[in-house]
Amino acid sequence: MMLDGYTDVPPGKIAAVVTYLEMRTPPALASAPPPPQFRVRRVLQPDLDWYRALYRAVGENWLWFSRLRVSDAELREVIHHPQVDVFALAHDDQDIGLLEFDRRQFPDIELSFFGVTPAWIGRGAGRALLQHCLPLAWELHPQRLWLHTCTSDHPGALRFYTQAGFVPYKRAIEVAGDPRLNGQLPRSAAPHLPIL
Repeated sequence: MMLDGYTDVPPGKIAAVVTYLEMRTPPALASAPPPPQFRVRRVLQPDLDWYRALYRAVGENWLWFSRLRVSDAELREVIHHPQVDVFALAHDDQDIGLLEFDRRQFPDIELSFFGVTPAWIGRGAGRALLQHCLPLAWELHPQRLWLHTCTSDHPGALRFYTQAGFVPYKRAIEVAGDPRLNGQLPRSAAPHLPIL
């Protein structure tokens, strides 16, 4: 099927080019404690309100919406699953970063969510979180770690992941209802993407 050229996106929808990346060999560095200004902890059985608040704080500017569209029971089923690992990055006892590994399709491990709050982007927080957690995933001896990012994400995300050792292997187009139009995210979210 040929997809050359332009395709209209209906009003009320958003579209993004998604890049899938994978890592098939462990990074050279062993897991190390984060710099002293940061603390990483695994969060067992995360409280749903805490999780949604951190998810919004990290992802609102990038239109993260998938976890906002599910019921409490559906969210609990995922983030309380014994093969889903949720990590939080804190600074001065305030949570500023989120990392989630999904091991339910082992031997593949998906880095399903990763990011830091806007004030911490470009200040080493994301790197500290990723460098601490990646080796923990590799201790389980997966076949690969994989993730996806998209054009709605921070403009430096793709470069950040490739510098960490992930290699792009596939692209897709994602079309979804704009979460700013149904109240899941405020209309001010993601000002770099106009509401149509």
